[in-house]
Amino acid sequence: MFDANDDGSLSAIHHPFTAPSVDAKTLETTADTALSRAYDLVINGSEVGGGSIRIHQVEMQQTVLKLLGISDDEAKDKFGFLLDALEYGCPPHGGMAFGLDRLVMIMTGSDSIREVIAFPKTQTAACLLTDAPASVPRKVLRELSVKVSLPEKD
Repeated sequence: MFDANDDGSLSAIHHPFTAPSVDAKTLETTADTALSRAYDLVINGSEVGGGSIRIHQVEMQQTVLKLLGISDDEAKDKFGFLLDALEYGCPPHGGMAFGLDRLVMIMTGSDSIREVIAFPKTQTAACLLTDAPASVPRKVLRELSVKVSLPEKD
């Protein structure tokens, strides 16, 4: 469910909305060993999909956020809409996504996923097909009130 960081804080392994396999009270005391209700679909040793059961109770969501070091104020600011919705009730639910590119890689016997990705990007996330990302003219940035602040060079 969680990974411990070097400073002792916790990070969600999947995402902070994945349901744990225990109740909120138990999770508070067993966070370092708790399992999530997440799953992967594996074909012949290759992961081709994954998903999870989502948290559907406000108490559980608040507990997970606190374990991740998110204060009540920050939780309300960032996730207030979700916490409010959970207060009114939410049925148990989950989701799963398949990696079509991974399935194609397996079906074609390709050695690398890069050989079958429809719109590949470079390691710096540039698209050789569209030349994205492109620069934006300063005039457009001003019109949109966007300020670009680059870090100072060493």
